[in-house]
Formats: sequence, C-alpha cells, structure tokens
Amino acid sequence: MSATYEDAYTSSLSDPDAFWLEAAGAVDWIELPHTGWTEGRGWFADGTLNTCYNAVDRHVAAGRGKDIAVIYESPVAGTRQQIDFDTLLKRVSRTAGMLTNLGIGKGDRVIIYMPMIPETLFAMLACARIGAIHSVVFGGFAAPELAKRIDDAAPRALLTASCGIEGGRILPYKPLVDQAIALASHRIEHVVLLQRPQCVAELIHGRDHDWAESHDAARPAACVAIAATDPLYILYTSGTTGTPKGVVRQNGGHAVALAWSMRHIYGTQAGDTFWAASDVGWVVGHSYIVYGPLIAGCTTLLFEGKPVGTPDAGTFWRTITKHQVDIFFTAPTAIRAIRKEDPGGRFIQDIGTGRLRAMYLAGERADPDTLIWAERQLDIPVIDHWWQTELGWPAVATCLGLGDTRRRAGSAGFPVPGFRFAVLGDDGEPVEAGASGHIVVATPLPPGCYSSLWNNADGYLRAFQSFAGDYESGDAGHIDTDGFVHIMGRTDDIINVAGHRLSTGQIEQIIAKHPAIAECAVIGADDRLKGMIPLALAVVKSGVIAGEELPGEIISLVRQELGPVAALKQAILVSALPKTRSGKILRAAIRGLANGKDVVMSPTIENPEALAEIAAALQARRNPEFS
Repeated sequence: MSATYEDAYTSSLSDPDAFWLEAAGAVDWIELPHTGWTEGRGWFADGTLNTCYNAVDRHVAAGRGKDIAVIYESPVAGTRQQIDFDTLLKRVSRTAGMLTNLGIGKGDRVIIYMPMIPETLFAMLACARIGAIHSVVFGGFAAPELAKRIDDAAPRALLTASCGIEGGRILPYKPLVDQAIALASHRIEHVVLLQRPQCVAELIHGRDHDWAESHDAARPAACVAIAATDPLYILYTSGTTGTPKGVVRQNGGHAVALAWSMRHIYGTQAGDTFWAASDVGWVVGHSYIVYGPLIAGCTTLLFEGKPVGTPDAGTFWRTITKHQVDIFFTAPTAIRAIRKEDPGGRFIQDIGTGRLRAMYLAGERADPDTLIWAERQLDIPVIDHWWQTELGWPAVATCLGLGDTRRRAGSAGFPVPGFRFAVLGDDGEPVEAGASGHIVVATPLPPGCYSSLWNNADGYLRAFQSFAGDYESGDAGHIDTDGFVHIMGRTDDIINVAGHRLSTGQIEQIIAKHPAIAECAVIGADDRLKGMIPLALAVVKSGVIAGEELPGEIISLVRQELGPVAALKQAILVSALPKTRSGKILRAAIRGLANGKDVVMSPTIENPEALAEIAAALQARRNPEFS
C-alpha cells in the first residue's frame, strides 16, 4: 500500500474529527462546521449547507456553466442528451419551483418513482434544493411494495413517469402508482406525472398534475439553508415481507464523504467523466450517478439500458469510448453477463476503451476469475470494492486517488480511511488473521453512513447490539496476513457441514475457475446427516456445449481444492440465475427452494423465469437428503 494511503488511514483513526473537518473544506458551507462527531446528532452538527448548491450552483458560479454536467444515453429509447451546468441549474431550480407551488417544503417527503431519465435526477436535486426529503423507489417496483414505502415515509407528493423501458418492453407506471395509492393507508396529496412518448397515461382530476405544464408554470426556486444533520433522503432496502428498512442519510456527512471519495478513492478531478452503470433506485445511483460526481464537478453519465441486449454485449464499451469515460463503475454480474455473451472479448478488441483509467466493481462479490478476465481484456486496473446501502459509500477499496495500486483477486482491498474493521467469532472475540468470522466496523461510523432508520429506532440500534457497539455488517469474511479484506458473502451464507464452517463464496470462487462456467451460485441445503451440504447451480458460457460430464467436473474441482469436507454432491446446470434488478443473486430464494419451502417472489426480481427453472430442476433432482 502507498505511504499516502497509510498516512491518511492513520490520521483518520487517530483524530477523526480533525481529519473530517479538513475534508469538509471540499464542500461549500453556509455556516462552516467547527465540530466533527456529536453523539446522538451526527457529523458537523453546527454546520449548514445545501447539497444541491454543492452539486450544481457552485460550478456555475465558478464559471463552468457551459461544461457538460450530465450525459443521458438511452439505447432503449434511442435518445441522447448532453446537459451543461447552466441548463442543469435552470431545470433543477424550475423543478424545485414546481414542488414549492404544490406546497412542498423543508422536511416534507417526496416519493420519486421514475425510470433512468434526466427528470429523475432533476427531481432528486430539486428536493435537496428546498430541503424536502426524497425517497426514490425503483421504477416498476410492485405496487404492494410501493404502498409500503408510501405508508412508512408518509409523503405529500409522488413524482412519476408514464412508463419505463425494460429492454424492448414498455412498462406502464401509472397503473402501478394508482394501485399502490389505493393499497396505502396514507393519502398522497399530489401525483406529478411526466408523459413519455412511448406511453401516455391518463391523469386523475384533482390529484394528478402534468409534469411539463407544472414545470413550465413554475418560477425557479432558490437553495435554502439546511442543517448538516437534517435528512437528505430515505432509501428503503428491498424486502420481500414486512416493512422495508428506510435508511436515512444526513446532508453534511453525505456531501463530505462523497466529495472525499471521488477524489481519493476513484482518483477523479473536476471535468472527468464518471459513469456508474446502476440505477438511481439503488444506493449506487444516489451516491455515484447523482450526488458524488456532480459535487466533485465531474460529468456524470445517466444510462437507460442493459449490459447485453441493448443492442449487444458491446454497449458498455461503445458508450465508454463515445463519451470518453474516465472511471467506470458497474456490478460483477454485468461483467459476467458480458463475458457469457463475448467470452473472447471481441467487442472490447474491436471497440476499445478510449481514455478509461479504471473499472470499479461492487454490488456483489467479484469472483477472481471474472475480475482477472476483465483486467486482461481491458488492460486497465479492475478493482473490486465493498460497501452497503447503510454505509452509503465505499468502506473497503483500492484508493487510486491516494496512490494505492495493490490489489488481490478475491479481496475488496484495504479499509478506506475512516473505517476500522474487525473480524469476530460468534463469541464476539477477534479471530486470527485469515480466519473467517463476522465483519464489523467500529463506531462512530465515518461521515456519509446512515444516521437512523426512518420510523424504526429499534431496528437501527439492533445493528449495533450484537458486538459491543460495533456496526454488524451482516457479512462474513476474513482479513489476511497482508491486511487485505475479503468479504465472502452474507453471514447466512456460511454453512456448517458436519461441524466444518464453509463459505459458499469460497466454493463459488473455485467453480468459477472452470473454463466452461460463466457464473454460479452455491447455497446450503438442509441435510439429515450433516446438518447442511452445499448445492451448486452454474450457468454455462455462450457457445460452450455442456456435456453430461460437466457437473461431475465441477464437483471434482471443488473436492480437489477443499477436500472431501466440502461434501458437494450436486451441481445443476441452469440457463440463468435469478437476480434482483441491482444484480444480486437471490440466494435466499434458491436456498428456500432447495429446502422445500414456499418462496415469496421478490418484488425486485429481474428474471422470474430463472427461479421457476431452478424450482423445476430441484424438484426433478430432489432426493431424501433434502427433505
């Protein structure tokens, strides 16, 4: 690791208040903070600022109004726009005026249920401008799940569009919105709907407003002063039952953390183009499509499409070269999908990568085989890094901006300055280097991490109770003797086979080495004799003909590396793995099916047919061990 990284990390732990107050200098304040952490309140409690001003207005004031702020690229709609900071300021301030005309003000909640279009970004920044608390819900989310979020956040307004576009399919939003409002107990005063040309929706008189008309009739609204500890947004973690957790992010710590991360983790500077190929409905979209790049003065790329099929597996590289992207951020599952369709990297060779300096991966563990493939094909650093919705920004990474270049396949890197990690056993005691356990982070958490759960104080406190006040991440892993942090999966993905604790992530890592395998998932299935045994599901690369011997080869490969203790007896070949729209594999659902349980269909599932295929395969191959 670099000396610059070591100095920054040591300083961040020895005197965190001084470290983060210095970092706060990268943000424009209305009232400059003089205190760092205040127990019970948060970071920079005596400071005031406006997040929208930091993302938009200050760049115009600095003479950068004609610089490009947002690139909108939509292969599914056949649309492309470049929006400079002058135009962004006009659109955001007018959208904010549209909200104030509806009586929306500081502290009011606004649900944003929209696709990946510029107006979604305008709406988020407009809420920040007037102090309203936005809660973005992934466009196309099931109506009952939207209703739960309406009831919990109790918004005064809901902003939506007439439709989203999923691949080549038009998904009307208005019927889902109307159904959700009918299901919810809380009454929403206003629905503002943007009509897209692909689908026109009918408005309900007295409640619904046409976006274009309301926007054009509004006067621009100015930024208001916001306390650093006031909420910027509520982001609900996706749940299949009960009320999802509403993660609350404060304005001050969020702005400081994202400004610091853009420079010191990703190594960007004002004028660079940053592309996070995610969705604004997820935390990655909040932090690194909307707020982080714009606060840093970068151009952010808003992409409405898929890594494959819009139109092909070269769409990422085509977009990167066309728009001169400097830093690219995507999910490992996207790279696995591209590799499955283009294992030889023909699109990369034909298109190139322009001025791309590095690619970062997050959202799910990057198996070493996929990471190494990408790095060889792209000939740039490919960096896995780890964080969560609760944390809001990377906690483990290779910090390019600090001159850190050391990487180890299978590891997310070193702790980011401000985060003090430990690996604990079930008894709460630290385990030896290399041993697996619970990943925890010492408190207080650095700026930018969640400050509470909306309407759920007990749920927030539970995350700090299991291990003497440390934040329990819910992930399992280890720290090796060189200090690299390895996040192997959720703690419920550690399986106990006849007294031996095995990581399903470790088994997946071995299976991914097989040259015929594009991606895989391993879960723990109940077993009468051994308690649990691993079960593997694997997807074969495009163009590879899988013979009857392939499952046996997978089993042999695992046993060669882990020994008979692995007890892997079944490897099932499937055409796809079920995933959420953010790219996470639905391991819990697969585990439920393997154990003969009824599985509730996740409202975030991208490909329900994959889960149905697995259910049929498990039923066909079920044996008494799984009963």
